[in-house]
Amino acid sequence: MTYRKSAGAAAILAAAALGLAAPAPALAAPEPAPCGTAAMVKETLPNGTTWQLCWRVNDRAGLVLTNAFVSTKRQPEPVQVLNSIRLAQLNVPYDTGDTEYNDLTSYGFGSYDMETLTGDDCKGGSVRTGSDGGEDPQQRGLLCVSAEPAGLANRLHDYDYDPETGEEKETVYSQQGHDLVLRTISKVGWYEYVSEYRLGDTGQISARLGATGDLAPGEYSEADRGWPIGKQARDYASMHYHSAFWRVDFNIGGKGGETVEQFDTKLDGQGTMAAKLTTTKKTIAKEGNFTKVDRRWWRLASKTSLNADGHQRSYELGLGADDPYEGHPETQPDVTFTQADLCEKWASDNLSDPECPLDKKTLIDFASDKQKLADPVMWVRVGFHHVPRDEDQSPMPMHWQGFDLLPRDFTAINPIAPDGRENVNGNPYPNEPSAEPSASQD
Repeated sequence: MTYRKSAGAAAILAAAALGLAAPAPALAAPEPAPCGTAAMVKETLPNGTTWQLCWRVNDRAGLVLTNAFVSTKRQPEPVQVLNSIRLAQLNVPYDTGDTEYNDLTSYGFGSYDMETLTGDDCKGGSVRTGSDGGEDPQQRGLLCVSAEPAGLANRLHDYDYDPETGEEKETVYSQQGHDLVLRTISKVGWYEYVSEYRLGDTGQISARLGATGDLAPGEYSEADRGWPIGKQARDYASMHYHSAFWRVDFNIGGKGGETVEQFDTKLDGQGTMAAKLTTTKKTIAKEGNFTKVDRRWWRLASKTSLNADGHQRSYELGLGADDPYEGHPETQPDVTFTQADLCEKWASDNLSDPECPLDKKTLIDFASDKQKLADPVMWVRVGFHHVPRDEDQSPMPMHWQGFDLLPRDFTAINPIAPDGRENVNGNPYPNEPSAEPSASQD
C-alpha cells in the first residue's frame, strides 16, 4: 500500500476537564462552558433532546469531541456526559505478515489527510467549517452535522380503565427516535475512513469508524491469505485487520472521577421453571486490561451526580461485533481502564511523541503499574478482519466497526417518555408478589 507522508509532529491533545462543579440533585445543573479555540455544535432533536459539545480536528486523531452536555424533554437542565472522545489508533496488519500500519501515529486522520466535504458527503445535513489541524492549518468544510431517523424508539399498547365510566380504554404509544450525527472523512492511502459519532435522543452515544475507498493495488497474495478478485482465480486481494481504538474520558455531572464497575451473571441452580441466575458487581479499583465473556459488562458510575430517583448516573459500555487480532498484546483486550495521564495518548506506537517518556508504548504498558483509578480513562478496541470480496471494487461499500455508550440511570425515567407515561416510575403494583432479587453486590 502506498501512503503519503505525515504532516509532521502532532499537537498535544488537551485532555484536562473544565472543572465544572457537580450539582446537588435539587439544584440546577451548570451551563456548558464556551468552546474556546474549538467550535460548538448545539442541536435539538425532534423529540426535544438537546446536545451541546465542542469539536476540533487533531492532525493525528482527526475528529475530537469535547465537553458534551445533554438535556431532554423530561430533564431540561443540561448535564455533562463526556470530557472527550476520539480515536486513539488504527492498527492495520496484513495476513501476509509483510505489511502493517499504525495509521494515526504514522500518517494521521487530520491535516491534509482530512477531506473537504462535497457531493453527497453531507446530504440532508449542514457542513461546518473548521481548522484541519495541520502545521499550516486551513479553514475548510470538514464536519457534517445532521439529524437522522434512528428507527422505532419505543412502543406500548396500554390497557387501562376510565375512572369516570369504569370502561376499559386502550392507548397505543409509538415513537420514532433520532440521532444527532457528526462525521468527518479522512483519506489514508487507498482507504477512506469515516469518523462518526451518533448522539441519540435518549442519551446514547455510538462511536463508529467506517471504511470505504479502494483495495490497495499493491496488496495481493497467495490463495491462503487472500480472496480471488477479478476474473477467475488469478488475483488474490490480501486479507487484513482493522483494529480501531478509541479513548473515552467521561465527566458525568461535571465532576469526573467515576467508579469503574464490572458485572458478571452466572447460573446459580434451578428454579421451578427455569435456571436461576445471579449477577455480581466487582469494583475495578486499579488499572487493567479486560476481555468480554458471556454475560459480562462494564459501567462507569458518577460518585456525585444522581438522577431524580437518587441513583448514580452512569454509562454502560455496549460492545457489538468484534474480531480481535491476536498478533499483538494490545490488540487482544476489549477494554482497558487507566488513570488519566496526558502522556498516554495512543493505544500503540505511543513512543512517537517526543515530548513524553518513551517507557509507555502501548495500552499494556499504561496499565502495567496498576495505578489507582481516581480519574479513569476508558480505551475501547474493536477489531474487523477484512476478507475482500468482488463487491469491494470500486468504490468499496462502507463497512463499520464501533461500540455504544448506553446511559444507565442517567435519568429517572425514559427521557423521551410520551405524555401520559411521565408519572410511571417504580413498581405500579407494589402489593403484588414478585420474584426474589437475584443480584448481590460487593
